[in-house]
Amino acid sequence: MDNTKTVQTIQQGNAVLGIELGSTRIKAVLIDENNDVILAGNHNWENSYINNTWTYSEKEIWEGIQSSYQNLNRKVEETFGFKIESLKAIGLSGMMHGYLVFDKSGEMLVPFRTWRNNFTGQASEALTEKFSFNIPQRWSIAHLYQAILNDEAHVKDIDYLTTLAGYIHWKLTGQKVLGVGEASGVFPIDSKAKTYNKQMTATFSQLIEEKSYGWKLENILPEILTAGEQAGSLTDEGAKLLDPEGKLAAGVALCPPEGDAGTGMVATNSVATRKGNVSAGTSAFAMVVMEKELSEVHPEIDPVATPAGAPVAMAHSNNCTSDINAWVSLFKEFTQQLGVEKDDNEIYSLLFEQALQGDRDAGGLLSYGYLSGEHVTHFEEGRPLFARSSDSNLSLANFMRTHIFTAFAAMKIGMDILIKEEKVELDEILAHGGIFKTEGVAASILAGALNTPVSVMKTADEGGAWGAALLASYMANRSGETSLEDFLNKEVFSEAEILRVKPKQEDVTGFEEYMERYKSGLAVERAAVENLK
Repeated sequence: MDNTKTVQTIQQGNAVLGIELGSTRIKAVLIDENNDVILAGNHNWENSYINNTWTYSEKEIWEGIQSSYQNLNRKVEETFGFKIESLKAIGLSGMMHGYLVFDKSGEMLVPFRTWRNNFTGQASEALTEKFSFNIPQRWSIAHLYQAILNDEAHVKDIDYLTTLAGYIHWKLTGQKVLGVGEASGVFPIDSKAKTYNKQMTATFSQLIEEKSYGWKLENILPEILTAGEQAGSLTDEGAKLLDPEGKLAAGVALCPPEGDAGTGMVATNSVATRKGNVSAGTSAFAMVVMEKELSEVHPEIDPVATPAGAPVAMAHSNNCTSDINAWVSLFKEFTQQLGVEKDDNEIYSLLFEQALQGDRDAGGLLSYGYLSGEHVTHFEEGRPLFARSSDSNLSLANFMRTHIFTAFAAMKIGMDILIKEEKVELDEILAHGGIFKTEGVAASILAGALNTPVSVMKTADEGGAWGAALLASYMANRSGETSLEDFLNKEVFSEAEILRVKPKQEDVTGFEEYMERYKSGLAVERAAVENLK
C-alpha cells in the first residue's frame, strides 16, 4: 500500500465506505480509488430468541453500526494519524428479507423479525399458490401476510415496510428505497420493468380487501432503484448516527441498499450468466444468474435478482457454519486446558485440513447443524445433532469432514433441482465466506457437492461489506453507461488472484453417499426437535 497516496485519498474525501450487517458480524470496509481495501472494522453480535422470535433490537443495530465504524476509524487514526472526515460514497448491505414495519411517526411497530424465523408457513404456502410463484417463509411479504392471518393489532398502523438495509439507509438519508436485488426478496418483481410485479400486487390487494386497512401495499413498500443510481445523501442526522463523534461530514452520496446475497454476487464477480456464487456464513445460499426462466415453481428455489436487476435463482439454507464454530470453540477450550495457546485461525486451519484426510463419505458419520429451523427440509425449529452408527469410522478427519458436508447439504438439495432437473449449466461457482479461508478445503468439498468447479478469490474473506463498497464505487465512479458487469471485470477483478478447484469423481460420489444418509436421517433430527425442548 502506497501510504502517501492512501493518505491523500482519505483526506481528500475520495475513499468509499461499505457496511454490511451479517448475522454474527457487522463489518465496515474502506476502499481506495482502485477498489482495494484500505482498512476494515468489525463488531460482533448475535441474534436473540425472544417470545419465539429471532430478533435484534434497535439499540443493538445502532450500537453495532457505530462500533464497526468507530473500530475502522480507530485503525485509520492508528495507521495514518487522523480520522475520517469525508467520503466519496457509502454502500449499505444487510441480511436479506425479514420484517421491519413502522407507523406514520417512524416508530417500529414490532421487534425486527429476521430471515431466520420459520413461522410464516401458512402465509408462504397461500401466497405461493395465489401468485403461482414461490414465496419463501423469510420473505417480507410472507411475514406481512402471516401477521394479517394472525390478526395482529399492529398491521392496521403500518406506514412503511422494509428490510434491515432499507431501514438503516432510510435513517441515514431520509430516503425509503431499496436496491432491486434486495427488493426482489421483499415482494416479487418484474425483471424487465424492474418494479414490483403489478399483477401480484393486485392479487395481494384482493386477498386483504375485506380487512379495510388504511394503506395499500404499493404505498408501504420502498421504491426500487438499480445499481449505479444515486439513492440519496447522508443527512446531518444520519452523519451523527453513523459517527457520534461528529467528525464525518454530511452530504455523502449513497448507492441503493442491497441484501447480503447481492453484495455477495458483487464481491465474487458473479453477476453474469453461467456463473454462480456461494455465500457461506450463518446461512448458506447459492445464487445462479439465469439464462431462462424456471420451468416450474420450486419451493426450494427463490426467484430473485442481481443488483442490476437480472433474474437469479437462489438456493438458500438457514444453517451453515454456526455449529462448526461451536465445535471449533470446544477444541480451542481443550487446547487451553492443555496449556497450549493457539489463535482461532490456527485452530480452524488445523481442523479443516484434517477434513481432507477423511473417508470420501465422511466415514458413515452424520450431523445436522440446525441451530434454527430449516425450510428446505421442512423444519420450523432445529436441534444441532451429531450421530453415528456402531460401525462408523469415527476419527477427527471424518468428524470435521461431516460437519463441512452438512454445512452445504441443505443448500445442495436446492442446487440439485437447478442442475439436475432444470438443466442449468454453470461454468463455475465463485465462493466466499470465512469457511473458505483455509485454502482448498471447503472449496474442494463444495466442488464435489455440486460437481462444478469452485473458484475462491484472495478477497473471499472480505465478504459483502466489500461488495457494498464496490456498489458505492460503481455509482460514484462509473463512466457513461458502463454496466455493473463491465465495471467489475475491468476495474475490480482484472488482476484478481483466484484459486480454482475442479471436482474429483471420488468427492462427487462421496458427497452423494453422504446425502443419502442425510436425507434418511432427517427422522432422527425430527425426533430431536420433538423431544429435546
